[in-house]
Amino acid sequence: MDMRYEKKQHEKKLQKKRKRKRLLKTTVLVLFLLMAVTFGFAYFQYKQGINKAGEESTIDQEVYEFNGVKDQYGGTNILLIGSDSRGEESARSDTIMIAQYHPKKHSYKLISIMRDTYVDIPNHGKNKINAAFALGGPELLRQTIKENFDVDIKYYAIVDFDGFIHLIDEAFPTGVEIEVEKAMSAYVDVPLEPGLQRLDGAHLLSYVRFRHDAMGDFDRVKRQQKALKEVSSQFASFQTLSKLPKLVGVMKPYVNTNMDTSDIIFIGKDYISKDNRDIDTFRIPVDGTFNPERISGIGEVLRLDIEDNADAIGDFLAK
Repeated sequence: MDMRYEKKQHEKKLQKKRKRKRLLKTTVLVLFLLMAVTFGFAYFQYKQGINKAGEESTIDQEVYEFNGVKDQYGGTNILLIGSDSRGEESARSDTIMIAQYHPKKHSYKLISIMRDTYVDIPNHGKNKINAAFALGGPELLRQTIKENFDVDIKYYAIVDFDGFIHLIDEAFPTGVEIEVEKAMSAYVDVPLEPGLQRLDGAHLLSYVRFRHDAMGDFDRVKRQQKALKEVSSQFASFQTLSKLPKLVGVMKPYVNTNMDTSDIIFIGKDYISKDNRDIDTFRIPVDGTFNPERISGIGEVLRLDIEDNADAIGDFLAK
């Protein structure tokens, strides 16, 4: 009797064990299928975006040398370069920014370096910082920033003006809402009138390039930071995570970058999924640390106290 009972109990245990194994296998299979569908859909969306944008892309996709490393403060720094090539082989960088994403703090920071900042360019002597890009591409610009301001940069991203227009029009079919603070018509391709309005790519480019007012390049840097914050905010507010791969695909042909697509999607996903999407902004040179000066053969420059500005950047990125 006891033997039969023990045998039945043993068989029940074996049946339960087999059921658990079948359930585990089924669960793993379902999860695998869900992952395959998710990644497959994301890749399909990404390729759709590339195919939609690729035919109109004008940016040079040359693969540049870039010996970047991770930032000493734990963040990921990206050198953002706006280039007005207009067919020239050695165009200067019209816009220089450092964007930082900190994965642990989930923070986003943006440093604008004014293009007339007078610095040492490795192996090329003193010049405006925007000359570094023309002399040696993003790698020489990275070295220049490291030597003068002690900031490590891991990635670069170059957008030319035609690419900027297409990128905005593709990502924002109804335009980017922004408050234009004054009429802007001098030396811009598309004039602007004041007021809250939705700007397409061409009009937004005029907004971020305009500098013919009392404060010149200083106000232009403010507008660039304002526009980038608005683009980021509005991108996050009307897009969903499911659309992100397609938008990255749309963006890719218009941007020359050494960033992997997976890194771009990861940073974008983190930005969209967080409630706190504030972008802290900063400008070099810092007020009170520079003097305007005219130098023969170079023109108007901003001669600055390098040490004070390097310390200010360090404090900004570390906090």
